Amino acid sequence: MNYSSNWALRLLTIFLIIGAFNITNAQNLKGVVTDTSGALLENVGIFNQTSGQHSHTNLSGLFSLPSSQINDSIYFSNLGYKTFVLVVNQNHLSEGVEVILEESSINLDQVVVVSKVDAMSRIVNVDIQNDPVKSSQEILRKVPGLLIGQHAGGGKAEQIFLRGFDIDHGTDVAISVDGMPVNMVSHAHGQGYADLHFVIPETIDNINFGKGPYYADKGDFNTAGFVDLNLKKSIDKSMLSYEAGQFNTNRFVGLFNILESSKSDAYIASELYLTDGPFHSPQNFNRINILGRYHYKDIGKEELTLTASHFQSKWDASGQIPQRAIDQEIIGRFGAIDDTEGGQTSRTNLMLNHTKFLGEDQFLKTRAFVSKYDFELFSNFTFFLEDPVNGDQIRQYEDRTIMGAETIFEQIDIPVGIDDRFKYSAGLGFRHDNVDDVSLAHTLNRKTILEQYAFGDIDETNIYSFINGEYTTGNWTFNPSIRLDYFKFDYENKLSETYDNKSESKAIVSPKLNTIYTFNRNWQMFLKTGLGFHSNDARVVTANEGQEILPKAYGLDLGTIIKPTDKLVLNATLWGLLLDQEFVYVGDAGIVEPSGKTRRLGVEVGGRYQILDWLYLYSDVNYTYARSTEEADGEDYIPLAPDFTAVGGLSITDLGNFSGNLNYRYLGDRAANEDNSIVAEGYFVTDLNLNYDIKNWTIGLIVENLCDTEWNETQFATESRLFNETASVEEIHFTPGTPFYLRGKVAVSF
Repeated sequence: MNYSSNWALRLLTIFLIIGAFNITNAQNLKGVVTDTSGALLENVGIFNQTSGQHSHTNLSGLFSLPSSQINDSIYFSNLGYKTFVLVVNQNHLSEGVEVILEESSINLDQVVVVSKVDAMSRIVNVDIQNDPVKSSQEILRKVPGLLIGQHAGGGKAEQIFLRGFDIDHGTDVAISVDGMPVNMVSHAHGQGYADLHFVIPETIDNINFGKGPYYADKGDFNTAGFVDLNLKKSIDKSMLSYEAGQFNTNRFVGLFNILESSKSDAYIASELYLTDGPFHSPQNFNRINILGRYHYKDIGKEELTLTASHFQSKWDASGQIPQRAIDQEIIGRFGAIDDTEGGQTSRTNLMLNHTKFLGEDQFLKTRAFVSKYDFELFSNFTFFLEDPVNGDQIRQYEDRTIMGAETIFEQIDIPVGIDDRFKYSAGLGFRHDNVDDVSLAHTLNRKTILEQYAFGDIDETNIYSFINGEYTTGNWTFNPSIRLDYFKFDYENKLSETYDNKSESKAIVSPKLNTIYTFNRNWQMFLKTGLGFHSNDARVVTANEGQEILPKAYGLDLGTIIKPTDKLVLNATLWGLLLDQEFVYVGDAGIVEPSGKTRRLGVEVGGRYQILDWLYLYSDVNYTYARSTEEADGEDYIPLAPDFTAVGGLSITDLGNFSGNLNYRYLGDRAANEDNSIVAEGYFVTDLNLNYDIKNWTIGLIVENLCDTEWNETQFATESRLFNETASVEEIHFTPGTPFYLRGKVAVSF
């Protein structure tokens, strides 16, 4: 008995000594990560292969990795750089370490799957770097499962599809550029209207996105997800580019490096785009963009980016055409019933982004913006249904000023015990929209106003705050957060003979909780839950006396990201999203309609494979079951909600002097009305892009719709009447997709 007790005591003593030794020797590994030029690198992934601990460099390139011991293997990974492995020694623990990463062509070897809520964004940026986008709207297609469609001559914001939503022009996805919101509240054409054409694609650095309502720093319109484009803070070289091709297309782009010093950089970018499009009536489309950007960084003290940009465009459009007009050979696929459609728009932006370093692990981030925006659109969806003499053309117009600001305090790397870490951020901000002369009118030939359906002024203010925490213990990361939004809506009806101003206000609280389990540096699982919302149009809010102002969205995601080999990344997600009843302002008709409660369930799978150093393959497939919850079976379809989509591509990089991409996108057949009696046809379209580099010159070939597929880009079940018809017909009206479209490109950098 005593013999056994003595041995038990000795074993316990040995375990305590070993544990004490490990605690004593487990220390924080601290250091800085730079590239070969000495530039500090932000957001470098750091993973301790031995202990499983992980971290990232902050804005100053600094990092702290807990529970590090002698002989641990530490991996440093960042896109565009060779992965570096550090074997820890005593000097590293006592004196810190400086890690220098060497630049390399971008590939999947550089991706580490660690516990970050936006891990898929970092992976998808491999797609973007391997396949540069040709338009700012096209970058939205890089978000797995997101498709877009144009139906107004290239000048109107594209129609967006994501997670079983026909999002129209942005109602259920929050879009921003360097934090500046793109979505327009209470817009003349549609709630959440998001026109990204003011962005020059060559200035895009990367994309950050998330699906579902799980992000405290994203508020209005973040139900199906969010997309934030980040522009380049500086450029390495100046560049001139010229494209020319079919349909009288010309595009000029210039990026000019005008300042480059140890602390400051500045560049100017410009774009001119002209095309007539494939339509029988020329689009006469023109778009002009100009952007100036100044970047200042004082390491360890502050960072400042100032941006000024202006965009304007004007176009004619052939509109959506009825299938019967083609069947009866009244017009061809690229003809028009009313070719006087079209419009013009402009946007001028001033942005400030500032980061103040308050200490090694504390930051104060501030952003502010002001935008001046104008919009005028002429459309005719029903032809001669309402007015058999003059036709049904409508004009939508607004003159808008947007301003806003946001300040976020971040405290990172707070030790909690030996191995655990905590960080948090807290933000406060506002956005105010002043929209004058918002109108919907019946017009003739874009000249004569026959009748004003709606005319007024809107003032809408959103004040918000949020707090976002992240606690890491062992392999677990818990990300609780909460957001508070307050809205004030004012609408003055200027058609009333007397002063008629209505006002409503509403507040909403949106809690969220994301949980991530990291098996190792190449495998994570996640569970995301949260509440989100999108605001309703101010005209809806005031007309319904404050009812259903902020319909909620309830979301749940369960998924995994795994990297079974250095060359392969796979992801899969099961998700669900419930939306409350809302009332929608139909901008094309000037009426308010209830939408009903909806339920969406879906599955997403994707894969990325670095076949060879120069050959990259990716694909994403999505299935969604979307239904109204308040309608009878068979009458509960959500019109135009996509159920099956797929996108993918094959990229060649640095194959001698060659590079290029072959991409595809697929959208399946879907219901165009509530009982599925009218079906919107699906499509499968492929695009090709080839480049040949000679020193500082690039010669390129761009082919859209390589196989010359006959496809309908946007489709609607619409009741219309042609001039020679005695009765109206409800059927598919569509904008034909671009046929085989060839362009050549030449660019020079200097």
